[in-house]
Amino acid sequence: MASHLDLSIGIENMSRYVSPVNPAVYPHLTLVLLGIGLFFMAWFFVYEVTSTKFTRDMFKELLISLVAAVFLGFGVLFLLLWVGIYV
Repeated sequence: MASHLDLSIGIENMSRYVSPVNPAVYPHLTLVLLGIGLFFMAWFFVYEVTSTKFTRDMFKELLISLVAAVFLGFGVLFLLLWVGIYV
């Protein structure tokens, strides 16, 4: 019969979790990331409105929309963290 090993440790021996991003910079990260994301989103909308079906470039559309989505996504993440909704 295999012996039972007790691998549990007490809570006093555990180290506290520390976020890799200091919560004091959440407001700054939120504003910067959302600002950059809104810029790329506006660029995408202007590009779509001003281009014709002959001058559109699918790669450029995907690249601008991907950059906008990444910045807006991380901006919203830090906005939620800033207001206390920990996701």
